[in-house]
Amino acid sequence: MSADIYKEIILDYYKNPRNKGTLESPDVSVRDSNPLCGDVIEMQMKFEGDKLREIKFNGDGCAISQASASILTEMVSGKTIEEARSLDKSALLENLGSPNLGPVRIKCALLSLKVMKMGIYQHLGGSDATPSPEDLASSR
Repeated sequence: MSADIYKEIILDYYKNPRNKGTLESPDVSVRDSNPLCGDVIEMQMKFEGDKLREIKFNGDGCAISQASASILTEMVSGKTIEEARSLDKSALLENLGSPNLGPVRIKCALLSLKVMKMGIYQHLGGSDATPSPEDLASSR
């Protein structure tokens, strides 16, 4: 994929975010930030049985972090919890259009994946549940 197409994908999702907003009465609401650059992502989710029925995000930050959150919500909405939970960074980066971001930009791109996984673990295990280091490793 050319660098120009990559930039077009990022800019489109940044300027026209999908699933940005707030859910009424979410089952889970999770927020995290990247202190290195100031990106903030909050995700709200509703579950139905073993499915992630609805997901929305809000946040502030660079085009990459916001586009990534938008793309991720499209990728996981309606999927089973296990499908969403098993999503790894390579799948998100591929959908973002650039698997070869530098280390700082990778953190921007993967913040939404970390937040989504935190939300799933919160749903599965209650408010004290946190992803294992192995699960978070797939989102770094």
